[in-house]
Amino acid sequence: MAKLLLHLQAPHLVSSLNRGTLSFILSKPLPILSSSSSSSSSSSSLQCRFALALPSSSASRRCFSVRAFDDSASETKRMEREEADAANEASMSSDGVRARGEDYPSGEFEFEKFGPWRSFSVKLKMLVAFPWERVRKGSVLTMKLRGQISDQLKSRFSSGLSLPQICENFLKAAYDPRISGIYLQIEALNCGWGKVEEIRRHILNFKKSGKFIVAYIPTCQEKEYYLACACEEIYAPPSAYVSLFGLTVQASFLRGIFDKIGIEPQVERIGKYKSAGDQLARRNMSEENCEMLTTLLDNIYDNWLDKISSIKGKKKDDVENFINEGVYQIERLKEDGWITNIQYEDEVLSMLSERLGLPKDKKVPMVDYRKYSRVRQWTVGLSGGGDQIAVIRAGGSITRVKSPLSVPSSGIIGEQFIEKIRSVRESKRFKAAIIRIDSPGGDALASDLMWREIRLLAASKPVVASMADVAASGGYYMAMAAGTIVAEDLTLTGSIGVVTGKFNLGKLYEKIGFNKEIISRGRFAELLAAEQRPFRPDEAELFAKSAQNAYKQFRDKAAFSRSMTVDEMEKVAQGRVWTGKDAVSRGLVDAIGGFSRAVAIAKLKANIPQDSQVNLVELSRPSPTLPEILSGVGSTIIGVDRTMKDLVQDLALAEGVQARMEGIMLQRMEGFSYGNPILSLIKDYFSSL
Repeated sequence: MAKLLLHLQAPHLVSSLNRGTLSFILSKPLPILSSSSSSSSSSSSLQCRFALALPSSSASRRCFSVRAFDDSASETKRMEREEADAANEASMSSDGVRARGEDYPSGEFEFEKFGPWRSFSVKLKMLVAFPWERVRKGSVLTMKLRGQISDQLKSRFSSGLSLPQICENFLKAAYDPRISGIYLQIEALNCGWGKVEEIRRHILNFKKSGKFIVAYIPTCQEKEYYLACACEEIYAPPSAYVSLFGLTVQASFLRGIFDKIGIEPQVERIGKYKSAGDQLARRNMSEENCEMLTTLLDNIYDNWLDKISSIKGKKKDDVENFINEGVYQIERLKEDGWITNIQYEDEVLSMLSERLGLPKDKKVPMVDYRKYSRVRQWTVGLSGGGDQIAVIRAGGSITRVKSPLSVPSSGIIGEQFIEKIRSVRESKRFKAAIIRIDSPGGDALASDLMWREIRLLAASKPVVASMADVAASGGYYMAMAAGTIVAEDLTLTGSIGVVTGKFNLGKLYEKIGFNKEIISRGRFAELLAAEQRPFRPDEAELFAKSAQNAYKQFRDKAAFSRSMTVDEMEKVAQGRVWTGKDAVSRGLVDAIGGFSRAVAIAKLKANIPQDSQVNLVELSRPSPTLPEILSGVGSTIIGVDRTMKDLVQDLALAEGVQARMEGIMLQRMEGFSYGNPILSLIKDYFSSL
């Protein structure tokens, strides 16, 4: 059954979870700013990660961040000084500071036919284009949409799909005189609804060119059909897998398992919707978590029903009744007008050949996604104008520094991201900046440092944050520093909350005959080291106060960034995850739309006419590494593919306080001078499975 995709981490981490990787660390307590629910892509269960099941690299010793939980008085004074400074910036609407109630341009795509001179210019460019940009006239662009879709740009040697390259291909194909139409093969997708909405928007935009676009769906669930129904025609083979049964959201709980093996989770959560710790401490779903997940599910399901009924010309109730019948036969879809026809792929291609007027013995000329991605916009006459807007993409989990095991596209590395922000701020060639965020969060310190740099950038030029599938917790921390925030209807955002926890392993140690003794100096010296016993009352009090202080810092900065009072922010914080649609009405987001609307708003803020072309400068373009090149040559031989990259990424070290949508992320044991040999043995056992 199709699941509501509310994953708790970046898609590549979810895929590793689906392979059975569990990675919660049963050791040192670590407060985290974490989202209570899941977020956008692959499995909807509230998935935890177990460190004892994941082979990890040696880690340098990481200490509990005391500075993060100092008394908030000094922090309050510093923020008051920042507010005074911000008062001088408040007048600069052109510098990206948000204006409530402002009418933003829609950024809606309008297809304009090239005139004779521009068409002639495009033909000349195609004559001098690089060999790999040559495409036969009358070709059909074919794209297979399946599996994970990254929001990052990919090098020519990288595997997988890239959302910005998919969208760019739709745009180029609309204007490319060599392209007759698009053949879109849609299979099981492993991405969130934000990316799906962006692709759907570009399908509708492409149709304005008058060229055909045909969808072929060997597998059909809600998300795949949602995309396919935006096309002119939908075809499916007689044996297609159809499962239009509805959407679900699931929550998993581990407390029963812990009780059986002698592990006591001691969880402190701040915010009634902060449910990440519930996975450990509870046996069932709390009323608040149920309320939040039900609201998210209702929003996604209602949006699906509305869009399908609108585009198919059916009543919403009729669509829902059809789904409630349990549709699994492709013939039912044909009978009720949900698809165009039932045909095998060769029959569909033969039909396209006839439509293009080709002889029966001639095959349809095709150009695939990967080759067409190498065609420059300049070649088809779409190069931008003189004004430049910087685009900085931030996708994946947030870490502060680059790990020795980090690979390209392995998440958001704070120090690298800050370098890009500073380069844009110091450069005079950029009129504005767009920060594209697709992150469930991560390291809270890194999030705060990036927040500060984005604030400084917004003081010098307009900054627009554009959200993809998820920008929650640490991801929202980054976005709230921008002058304007744009999200999709079903982007998952917010998650302003804190959860912290410790595992008491005393009963487990007793069962297996393991003993641990500690000699300490200082009243709270054993707060992080003594996992063999529960908190003392004074330790529990300190733990609760530190979590409360961390939450106040996050909440107060969110209120400051969004020009809200603390009381107003408290009502929408408390760890609650919102869809973009609900976030707009609560002041967490400014506008609904995709990347094109973010560009339109950036042009408005930078005083660039809406009808002027701009040059979008991607500062996150990847450079291929040797493993990627080898993988492109032959991943089946070399064995270097996304699975390995995901594993390496999951092994990367996480430091300090965490601000993520992923559940409690406790410290790894390897490399600690007080490393626990029992946990290492358990980890090695699970790693061998």
